[in-house]
Amino acid sequence: MFDLSNLAAFVVIVLGLFLIPGPAVLLVLTRTVQGGRKTGILTGLGIAAGDFIHTLCAAVGLSALLMTSSTAFTIVKLAGAGYLIYIGLRAFFANTGGTASRQPSQPVSPLQAFLQAIPAEVLNPKTALFFLAFLPQFVHTDKGPALPQFLVLGLIFVVLSALYTTAIVMLIKPIGRLTKRLTWLERWQGKIVGSIFITLGLKVATQQR
Repeated sequence: MFDLSNLAAFVVIVLGLFLIPGPAVLLVLTRTVQGGRKTGILTGLGIAAGDFIHTLCAAVGLSALLMTSSTAFTIVKLAGAGYLIYIGLRAFFANTGGTASRQPSQPVSPLQAFLQAIPAEVLNPKTALFFLAFLPQFVHTDKGPALPQFLVLGLIFVVLSALYTTAIVMLIKPIGRLTKRLTWLERWQGKIVGSIFITLGLKVATQQR
């Protein structure tokens, strides 16, 4: 189905793309600092799960709608932006019942981080368009049916994505320990995290096809 040179080129290009920081990496970093290693890893796995959904959509041709319909692109874009802004507002205004308590905002659980990362990635239209434009470059119908090739390439991307985000989490663990020693940062943690999510949502809302 694939020759080694084709797969090697695909892996090299994917790894190169990972080196360009994007919203997914920022989301993993934020969740790791906020909730620790397990939360960060599960956030990365949630993003990988979202990427796999995009793979399935690209494989069956559903993502083509986003390439041809500006209305569909706008709907998905606004849904994704609204979801990120909603998460940001919840984090920003969490546990703000007064200064007397001085309690830091509670981080999300690892399971919550995983479940929130999936729609955040799925509702990013740029990701759908990326898979639609990128994966076909490595699919050759003369070497077999296209659907299995799409799925194999998508699974490779998902695995590499999960490994990459996990490596990031492991490398920034000392940063997480440091932030827990800074009581002022804990008090403002919700505001910081919320602002990051709101910024990501605004970025998605203003992106163009």
